[in-house]
Amino acid sequence: MLEATPLTEGWVLRHEGGALPAEVPGCVHTDLLTAGVIADPFLGRNESEVAWVGRREWTYETDLPDVAAGHERTDLVFDGLDTAAEILVGGRLLGRVRNMHRSYRFDVTGMSGPLTVRFASAYAEAEAVREKLGERPAAYAEPYQYIRKMACSFGWDWGPTLVTAGIWRPVRLERWSTARIDRVRPLVRVEDGLGRVELAVEVERGRDEAPLTVEATVGGVRARAEIDGTSGTVRLQVPDVRLWWPRGYGEQPLYDVELTLLNGDRALDVWRRRIGFRTVELDRRTDAHGTGFTFVVGGERLFARGVNWIPDDVFPSRIGPGRYRERLRQAADAGVDLVRVWGGGIYESEDFYDACDELGLLVWQDFPFACAAYPEEQPLRGEVEAEARENVVRLMPHPSLVLWNGNNENLWGFRDWGWEEPLAGDSWGEGYYLGVLPRVVAELDPTRPYAAGSPWSGSWDRHPNDPAHGTHHSWEVWNRTDYAEYRREVPRFVAEFGWQAPPAYATLRRALPGEELASDSPGMLHHQKADDGNGKLERGLARHFAVPEGDFDRWHYLTQVNQARAIAAGIEHWRSHWPVCAGTVVWQLNDCWPVTSWAAIDGDGREKPLYHELRRLYADRLLTLQVRERGLVLAAVNQSAEEWTGLLALCRMSVEGGVIGSAHVEFTAGRRSVADIDVPRELEPGGPKEFLVADAGGLRALHFPAPDREVSYPRPEFDVSLTPGGIEVTAHTLVRDLLLQADRLDPAARADRGLVTLLPGERVTIGVRGWRTPDAEQARSALYCVEPPR
Repeated sequence: MLEATPLTEGWVLRHEGGALPAEVPGCVHTDLLTAGVIADPFLGRNESEVAWVGRREWTYETDLPDVAAGHERTDLVFDGLDTAAEILVGGRLLGRVRNMHRSYRFDVTGMSGPLTVRFASAYAEAEAVREKLGERPAAYAEPYQYIRKMACSFGWDWGPTLVTAGIWRPVRLERWSTARIDRVRPLVRVEDGLGRVELAVEVERGRDEAPLTVEATVGGVRARAEIDGTSGTVRLQVPDVRLWWPRGYGEQPLYDVELTLLNGDRALDVWRRRIGFRTVELDRRTDAHGTGFTFVVGGERLFARGVNWIPDDVFPSRIGPGRYRERLRQAADAGVDLVRVWGGGIYESEDFYDACDELGLLVWQDFPFACAAYPEEQPLRGEVEAEARENVVRLMPHPSLVLWNGNNENLWGFRDWGWEEPLAGDSWGEGYYLGVLPRVVAELDPTRPYAAGSPWSGSWDRHPNDPAHGTHHSWEVWNRTDYAEYRREVPRFVAEFGWQAPPAYATLRRALPGEELASDSPGMLHHQKADDGNGKLERGLARHFAVPEGDFDRWHYLTQVNQARAIAAGIEHWRSHWPVCAGTVVWQLNDCWPVTSWAAIDGDGREKPLYHELRRLYADRLLTLQVRERGLVLAAVNQSAEEWTGLLALCRMSVEGGVIGSAHVEFTAGRRSVADIDVPRELEPGGPKEFLVADAGGLRALHFPAPDREVSYPRPEFDVSLTPGGIEVTAHTLVRDLLLQADRLDPAARADRGLVTLLPGERVTIGVRGWRTPDAEQARSALYCVEPPR
């Protein structure tokens, strides 16, 4: 039987003529940090002080043990090398590599002695390719499009420039005889309750042509097949399979698959995975509104409640199973059912996709191309196809994976970002997105849909980012206008949109030790990577609130409120237009370091108010008040499997707390549908001193017709008392967007809810965990709400 031995001990990193202890998997930055050679680049402005690390060559060394006894062959296997490197044993060159997204295998039979992995600077490799192939335009000045590496390690508009090198995924020795399993490609289908599993197997043989068979089991069914040369296919039919569903639609049963390679009765190698039985389609038919983009899983049409995922750490070797599980659990708890793995990052580890399988989170997987023109010539072209083939097959077992997507914004960039003229006919990646990648997916994984890019309208006959066709990225709103502009369009599928806010207060205090915090203090500006990011924050805030001058705490609170409201404006509007609009994918779920960004969860894992707002916005049932041409409408959005029948209570109120008018209306919203209820004209609020409240089934929608800066709110009055596990707040006036910033009580404290608006006489209980010394007055100091204009 094949034997695998991890090769993780005894590594050193060569530095300044000496040897530093190295962690494998890991990277140069984390090893230098552990050794005290560099300061933490996440703190203060240390990022700038460690830029030299990405410009140097680095060497890792260990001893290769002589472990070949009892086997014909010994292979040295790297699951990931970042990025351009040469591998030597005893001074003998085994090979050169140049792709972070691939694994590598070298025959080291009979070898022992020093094992050396020598990394070139990623800058040097990229600049050499640029010199050979010519300049290509990109959204950023760094040369990330010339090397098959995590693009955002070169920096992004939310990320630091920390250009890594190292053995970033596991390395091991594999010893085997006669033959080993090289690749298994599982095709999983469901037909009339019958699960069909086809395992296409490729093997690598040793010295002889011994007869080989494969035996597979799944769901209590067993089957065998002969290996003809180096390949074979085993087929199994599993009766009465339990279907895998996205969260909120059913359960997520997973089946163990085991495939054994045999020589007679002797087991040579075994392959184990988990699969799920489900069908997935992408409905891109044309209709009266344009061209759709609707996921259909198990025959159910979905409004995708999505988030964009970036690498959870700029040093991805630090992300383990527990961290993946925590972050994805946070997503699921927020009502998310789709996670888009964005194209400037990586193909994530098995731990990520395993967690998505178990949590019922659909995965949209970008191929790693983002915001740049990519050359299509060698040496890149061969690397692109090789990495695509490897990762398509690697990720195929996961039922959560429902879409392969060719790139992020490159088709749009070619048309709109001034690329076409400087390219002057040079290749820029179109051949990947419309040629190589769809061909690879069609050949290897025909059970899943492929999209050429995001955004993409489906044809060059239309603008790539046409909201009426396919996927749409809505960035004009954040960049140039007000979030109310989200309501002017009904895209078929909103694959990116977002609004910035700073991270939690405790995250800032840790990241900027000793700094007097201000929106424009040196550390805050360093941890704001977006072009004119603070300017856009201020202008977006000024449209709704009086921007506080010299009051960081109010600025911090109001920018977080504005982020939550902006995303709510978009999602509520677009969900109310289901099934024309079939999904929203918020930019973004997470951060890779402490930074002001579009994330709902900051770089220290703390939830912003936006996170808690997503729990409301992405719930199966949602009430939203929308201004339509015919007047004010209450949309009852019902994405649940049951009909929603209820009594709607409408109340027109003054901000001082008086009731101007009220009514009760019966309504019915069918399963997976939206019901519109016209608000009686006499209940529509008139002017900035009035608002409308709509309540049904424990849910609430509010409509304030004027921006807050024009509303004469009363001075908020409320009582605070301690309750077991938290606090209780009782309002005596209207209290708009009350927020407990629990991390101000204790850096470890977390609140179980975000923004809440209370009417006079209402009360709310806020659960708090991790608060070691509860105190009511301290809690009051950490409570914020909207105040009357000063």
